[in-house]
Amino acid sequence: MPIRMAASLRRQEEGGTPPLGCAALGVRWASTWFHGSMSGSTVPLPHDVRLRLADERNVWLCTLRGDGSPHVTPVWFVYLDCVWWIGCDGRSVKVRNVRADPRVSLALEDGVAPVVAEGAARVHHADFPAPIVTAFAGKYAGWDIRGDDRVLLEVPVRRWLLAGTAQ
Repeated sequence: MPIRMAASLRRQEEGGTPPLGCAALGVRWASTWFHGSMSGSTVPLPHDVRLRLADERNVWLCTLRGDGSPHVTPVWFVYLDCVWWIGCDGRSVKVRNVRADPRVSLALEDGVAPVVAEGAARVHHADFPAPIVTAFAGKYAGWDIRGDDRVLLEVPVRRWLLAGTAQ
């Protein structure tokens, strides 16, 4: 787990301040499990979910084609400061779809304890935030997300659907 993510989790567990960026999204941290969808909620994610977000290598990204049909692909990601970050080829179908309709869903691979998020993606073409570049390199053995025709998708979570909570 990259150092920044581990430090953020430790601060939360010790009752300290949440990672930067979360307060702006209205997130308050506590050690409680949330039972229900988290639409507009200030209830934090359970510790085991936060650990999965730090450790798991792939998330399934669902975008919408022009005809409204889903396009689902596994992607590498980092989750920092209450936001999903995904590095992509700027010419990919998923990026073309996001440019036309930013609504996306993300799902971690484990079907036993599902973690699904919904949000609206923003496409970054250059000047990727340094902490995000560092987090990708730490999680994926030095991988540099910057490069020719690379973009970065930023997905702040609008709604969480967790195990036993989907409606």
